[in-house]
Amino acid sequence: MTKKKIRSQLSAEDKEQQYRIIFESASDGMIISDLETGRVVDANPSAIKMHGYTREEFIGLHLTAYIHPDSQRLFTESANDSHSGSIFDVPAVHLYKDGSSFYVDVRRTAIPFQARPCLLSVVRDVTERITAERLLHERVELHTREQSTLLEISQTLASALELKPGLILDQLRVLIEYTHAELFVLDGTAMVALAVRGSQRLEETVPFRIRLKGPETLTRLFNKHRPDRIADVWSADPSAKFLRSLLDDQADLLLKGVRAWMWVPVAVKNRVIGSVGVAHVERDYFTAHHADLALTVANQAAITLINAELYENAQALAALQERQRLAQNLHDAVNQSLFSAGLIADVLPRLWERDQDEARKSLNDLRRLTRAAQAEMRALLAELRPSAITDTDLGDLLHLLGNALSGRINIPVTVTVEKEVILPPETQVAFYRICQEAMNNIAKHAKANRVDIDLKHDGTAVELRIHDDGLGFDPEQNTSEHGHYGLSMMRERAEAAGALLTITSQPGHGAELILQWTKTPQKEAE
Repeated sequence: MTKKKIRSQLSAEDKEQQYRIIFESASDGMIISDLETGRVVDANPSAIKMHGYTREEFIGLHLTAYIHPDSQRLFTESANDSHSGSIFDVPAVHLYKDGSSFYVDVRRTAIPFQARPCLLSVVRDVTERITAERLLHERVELHTREQSTLLEISQTLASALELKPGLILDQLRVLIEYTHAELFVLDGTAMVALAVRGSQRLEETVPFRIRLKGPETLTRLFNKHRPDRIADVWSADPSAKFLRSLLDDQADLLLKGVRAWMWVPVAVKNRVIGSVGVAHVERDYFTAHHADLALTVANQAAITLINAELYENAQALAALQERQRLAQNLHDAVNQSLFSAGLIADVLPRLWERDQDEARKSLNDLRRLTRAAQAEMRALLAELRPSAITDTDLGDLLHLLGNALSGRINIPVTVTVEKEVILPPETQVAFYRICQEAMNNIAKHAKANRVDIDLKHDGTAVELRIHDDGLGFDPEQNTSEHGHYGLSMMRERAEAAGALLTITSQPGHGAELILQWTKTPQKEAE
């Protein structure tokens, strides 16, 4: 052998030795597989350890033993296309010796090895990265779902004007699974359970009370507006002892069969409204994230409770104002008519003995006053039963108001109705209220001698015309200065009903009110 051939052979052996050193020491797994048989021809220590085998076990393995079935197709495809000299980068799933799977990134390329075509696979374990990415994705999805749910809860609770305490606990359960939960409101020195979810036995006892033992108990209970999580209600932890002491007689009822507990304060700014108690059978179940979610729902619940309180107060105030208005009407109309009728009835016997002609005039006055009182009472009864306004023919209602005015101020009121008028309920109420307010204004301010009320209907349009021959006024001036406080209210009613209200008047020439409403296809559809 010549020196040149010897040097060439030594050089090839040196290169092969260098490649072997790189192959053996690489941190990525390297697997050389026979293209025809799919079996492992060689592998470096990283690849062998990565799959959990010994070298003797791994060499000769078929690809089906260490590549997941879902990824075997990728191996076959890269093997079939390997003759083109391409390099394939693919994510795949490989198998441990025990059959469990892990995620890898694989780069494959065709190489000659031991005088046969083979496939070199460089394998990197990316299980931690994939797991982290999936966990992050799950957290993002969970956070998005929670935010969406919180928005829905906010919209649901904010739209509830009347208090529905069970709805708050139902919405809380969408976010946090619990064994049972209670919504309490603060009532003096006690908390009253308004609703319970998750325990039939507890629901049957609602409403029950938990007595607060002094202001320091309330301060500790509401924990600076932060939820208080108790890992084990039966432990010696101070929070657990406080809970058992607070519940006192109710402890057996509320804590039976549960281990974890969470108090969530319900408050707006510095005003404590109540609290939510949440229980679970598992010890240390509630996390800090659960506490944040529960506090968000509790804050929304506090707004709902405040809204319900304001709504209830507004209803009470409206009822009070309506009672005061009816009382004022009774005093202004019915009471005065009955008082006058009583005076006439008292003097009528003596007047009859003295002057029968004058007595007959008084009898007519008595008849007028009693009819007026009767008309006023019928109108007030309609006020107490609003459906009567929409169920009664509008013409009959106008006659009722005209008779009441005629009896109240002793002037002729002529009501002319061409034919029966059928209006949408809200429109009929507007016509009635506007006519009622016009009668009140005439009685109080006009000093009229005659009033005419005309109602016309041509099939599609309705027109109400009210005319009096009283003092009149200047519509361009501030009407409140002249006692006509109801004009703005009448205009608002007409606009809300889609009607046109026109008022014309001048001092010394009376006043005329015209209310017009036209039926359109859109109004008819509504």
